[in-house]
Amino acid sequence: MQKNLTHKKFSLSGKISLSLIVFLALFALFAPLFLPYVPNEIALDSKFAPPSFVHFLGTDYLGRDIFTRLVYGARISLGASLAIVCLILFFGISIGSISGFIGGRVDKIIMRICDLFFSLPTIVLSLFFVGILGSGLSNVIIAIALTHWAWYARIVRSIVFGLKNKEFVLLSKAYGTSAFQSFKRNMLAPILTQCLVLASMDIGHIILHIAGLSFLGLGVQPPLAEWGVMLSDCKDYVWSNPELVLYPGVALFVSIALFNILGDSLRDYLDSNLEDLK
Repeated sequence: MQKNLTHKKFSLSGKISLSLIVFLALFALFAPLFLPYVPNEIALDSKFAPPSFVHFLGTDYLGRDIFTRLVYGARISLGASLAIVCLILFFGISIGSISGFIGGRVDKIIMRICDLFFSLPTIVLSLFFVGILGSGLSNVIIAIALTHWAWYARIVRSIVFGLKNKEFVLLSKAYGTSAFQSFKRNMLAPILTQCLVLASMDIGHIILHIAGLSFLGLGVQPPLAEWGVMLSDCKDYVWSNPELVLYPGVALFVSIALFNILGDSLRDYLDSNLEDLK
C-alpha cells in the first residue's frame, strides 16, 4: 500500500504565534522610531500616573513610562535569548558531533561531563556560574549557555551514532569523502532540524531564566529596562500599585506562551513530515 506523502501543514496556532513573535521583535528593534519616551527618563512630577493617552500604561515610582520600558525590555530578553541559543547550538552541535564521530574514550569522557550537568537543576548551575563570572547581561548569557549545551550535545551525539553506520554514509566514505564533508552532507540537516525544534521550545525557558537572575540582582542591572528588573524594582509597591508588577509579569507570560506554542507546532510539523517520508 502506497504511503501518503502529503506534507502536514504548519498549524494555525503556530503561524499566529510566529507572526506575533516577529511583530514583537520588530517593534522592539525599531522602538526609538515609534516611542516618544526613553526607558530611563525620570519625571518625579508624574510618578504613579494612571494609564492615559500620554502614558499608555501609566508610569512607575520614578515617573518612567511603563510601556516604553516593557518594549525596551523585550529588546533585551529577545536579544539575549537569541545570543544564548546561538552559543548553545554552537557548543552542543560541535561537542556532540565530536563525541559521536570519535566514540570510545572521548565519547565516555564527554558523556560523563554531560551527566554532571544533568545532575543539577539548570537554575542552580546558572547561579553557580554567575557567582563565578559576576553579574551583568554578558555574564548571564555565558552562564545560561553553559547550563544548557549538554542537552543538545546528547541529542546530536545520538543522531550521529544513528547515522554514521548507515549505508549511504559508509558509501560516501568509500568514495574518499572527508569526515567533515560527510557530516555536512549527510548529518547536518537532521541535526539542525532536531536542534531547531528543541531551541524553539527552550527560548521561553531561557527568557524566564534571564528574568529570574535579573530579579535576584544577578543579571541585568538597574536602571536598564528588563522585565526581571522591572519586577524587582516594583516589588515594594505590589499592594499599593499592583499594576507595576502585573505588566512585566504579563509580558513574560505572553512571550513564554508564544514560544512554547511555536515550539510545539514546529515539532508536530517536522515530526509528521519526517514520518511521512520514512
